[in-house]
Amino acid sequence: MKVYLKRIIITSVITVLPMLMGILLWNKMPDTIATHWGSGNEANGWSSKPFAVFGMPLILTLLHLICVGITLNDPKKKNISQKMLSLIFWIIPVVSWLVCAIMYGTAAGMKVNIGMVTNIIIGILFMVVGNYIPKSKQSYTVGIKLPWTLASTENWNKTSRLAGKLWIVGGILFIINAFLLYSGVLFIVILLMAVIPAVYSFCLYKKGI
Repeated sequence: MKVYLKRIIITSVITVLPMLMGILLWNKMPDTIATHWGSGNEANGWSSKPFAVFGMPLILTLLHLICVGITLNDPKKKNISQKMLSLIFWIIPVVSWLVCAIMYGTAAGMKVNIGMVTNIIIGILFMVVGNYIPKSKQSYTVGIKLPWTLASTENWNKTSRLAGKLWIVGGILFIINAFLLYSGVLFIVILLMAVIPAVYSFCLYKKGI
């Protein structure tokens, strides 16, 4: 853990930094800020300005520390590549800036196509993760963690290769959906990315793999 202390501090500071953006835009934002939007770009969830400016970055920072802490204390940590570890370190700081920029920007009067931006960001994220999944080795925090994949290296590798392809396909679907804004795409992608690899892994297990 001490080896990664500097990186933990830097990424945590970056995660909480959007708070400064909120402070700079404070007088341009209303007392109640939209923090959630429906598929039609209509706001359907609101929070107080103090929560949006201070609470949201702090919650994301806490989530960041939890994710990093769990990963660094994985008994199979040696199997997690440095590239995957870097992704885990940086994913929430990047998300924090994107989420807060959208919230503060729209609250300050900027016109943002929330549905398009969100779908593109999620799509890119899924494609990046999908590229790394096949390269991951057995661990308790990274990859397709099922009883059958953790019990067999061959099962893990085959399931990871399939899952990686499906995550990339899911990412492409999200990017396409940025222009269609079809609300059912989330269900389709979850089916692709979660259910199919789990069923495939179980079938391999039943075959003795």
